[in-house]
Amino acid sequence: MSLRRLRAVTRKEFLHIIRDTRSLIIALALPFIMLMMFGYALTLDVDHIPLYVYDQDHTPQSRELIDRFGGSRYFDIRGYVDRYSAIERAVDRDRILMALVIPRDHARRLLSGDPVSVQVLIDGSDSNTASIALGYAQSVVGAYAAELQASGQMQHGGIRLNLSVDPRVRVLYNSDLKSKNFIVPGLIAVTLMIIAALLTSLTIAREWESGAMEQLLSTPLRPGEIVLGKLLAYFGVGLLDMLSCVVVGVFIFQVPLRGTVWFLFFTSCLFLFGALCWGIMISAMARTQLLAYQMGMLSSFLPAFLLSGFIYAIENMPRVIQFISYIVPARYFVNILKGIFLKGVGIAALWHEVLFLLGYAVLVFILASHRMRQKVA
Repeated sequence: MSLRRLRAVTRKEFLHIIRDTRSLIIALALPFIMLMMFGYALTLDVDHIPLYVYDQDHTPQSRELIDRFGGSRYFDIRGYVDRYSAIERAVDRDRILMALVIPRDHARRLLSGDPVSVQVLIDGSDSNTASIALGYAQSVVGAYAAELQASGQMQHGGIRLNLSVDPRVRVLYNSDLKSKNFIVPGLIAVTLMIIAALLTSLTIAREWESGAMEQLLSTPLRPGEIVLGKLLAYFGVGLLDMLSCVVVGVFIFQVPLRGTVWFLFFTSCLFLFGALCWGIMISAMARTQLLAYQMGMLSSFLPAFLLSGFIYAIENMPRVIQFISYIVPARYFVNILKGIFLKGVGIAALWHEVLFLLGYAVLVFILASHRMRQKVA
């Protein structure tokens, strides 16, 4: 491989990138826009659940339970109703997600020591949100029931019995359970995968359509020099995109960066190299911008978004899909980013993922060079 020829190809691509101002602006601005839109719009937090209350008892005991829901940050009492039909209308019109129904004999059963039950109605149209809301409601009612039990024991027996199990929960790495701390690192991987693959695939496909690639292939340049020369030019653009994504994640979304910056830079370079090589290989196979765009989106966006563990837990997927996810490079980069940002771990804990990214980058580079070896008939 000649460094002189490699430098010439890289310089040519840099000039091409600089002169194509609109594409350069899109390449640099699109990651920022995507991260801002997804970061603010995509959230798994379920807070301020709209709630209706149907209190059939109207006693201090029932109002105490209602106050527990009203004092929780997870619930937002939107009103009080006096019939089930009002709850059904509100659910049908998406005004509420949940309703709390307290029976007429709530206080009487409490004072007599009989078992007490309350009804919670939930809109199950969104099963994920409904299950989270149900967990919050069970937690509030459970804490209320535990205090009533302890109070009743003190009143009737003169002593207060301690619970045999006193759970002390401590959440590691994401103590506030903010979904942005979970989503934004994964968004960086998805965004870089899309931008890197589309940058190289569309640009080189345009050269196939214009005939410039045929002229380039007729020169003494070797296929590996063509691939590496083009890749180095777009590698600089990809690093700027990665830097902007990290800055947005840390300073705008306040995601903690507990790991080392150098390890983040090293793994990002590995991922970018493989993604750019993948885009070059797509362009060598497609040779038209439309087909390159379609292939790029199908092979970069969908796997990175659905099969990387970015949002959807891979452990909950069918076994066949879990096996397919093992060949998705974004899966390993998402694990690396979450480990660096949230856990502060290094290569000692993430060497499996780093080794896969290294092997993926080398393999795709060899395949892209092989495709470039085919001359135009």
